[in-house]
Amino acid sequence: MLDKCFTIVDKKRVGLVVGDREFVGNKWIKYLKDNNLNFVMRFPKHHSITSSKGETFLLTDLKLSLGASRIFSDCLVDGCWGNAWVKRLDEDEYLYVFGSVKAEFLAQLYRKRWCIETFFQNLKGRGFDLESTHLRSLTKLSKLVALVSLAYAFCASFGLYYHQKVQSIKTKNHGYKSTSFARYGLNQIRTILRESVSNPATGWPLLKRLFNWLKRQIAQNQTAILAG
Repeated sequence: MLDKCFTIVDKKRVGLVVGDREFVGNKWIKYLKDNNLNFVMRFPKHHSITSSKGETFLLTDLKLSLGASRIFSDCLVDGCWGNAWVKRLDEDEYLYVFGSVKAEFLAQLYRKRWCIETFFQNLKGRGFDLESTHLRSLTKLSKLVALVSLAYAFCASFGLYYHQKVQSIKTKNHGYKSTSFARYGLNQIRTILRESVSNPATGWPLLKRLFNWLKRQIAQNQTAILAG
């Protein structure tokens, strides 16, 4: 799949490949290293670690207390050299991250995967319902995915704007926001559209402001073309 992506996007533009426990194994990690791609991958707990001193052990051998973490620099995992970061989350649950970047940055870079996870969750449901399509043509599907992705980006961007400039998203007791920026933006857009129909006097000015904001976003993010 990455090879196909590289026919569209220059490999040099890929700063980091982040993946969950489904994307492991010597063949995959070796592919990333051979292509000089920086990566951060979460590994299942049963994959052993071999230290630079030649000591091999499983995560359970570390005897970590709950919430404790440990860093391994220049270690061997699945036959590939890299760095690892391990944290014990629960009695039998570990966050085990392996990658090519510096060990002290592995955890914070892996957290960026959450925005990707949220993106796919929103595309499959939560307002976009991409899985409900009955399209079978790959050409039509690719166009649909592109359009839905743009719609998601628009909603997420507007949700962030609304959160920062108009009304903040409430934070729950566990410290996380009550809703994502994408869902927040989608809800606000729906409210504006309903208001423009039920109460045009107040709704249409809001709708106009929404489109003006969208035009500014497009203008700010489009690639400049120099002529002459």
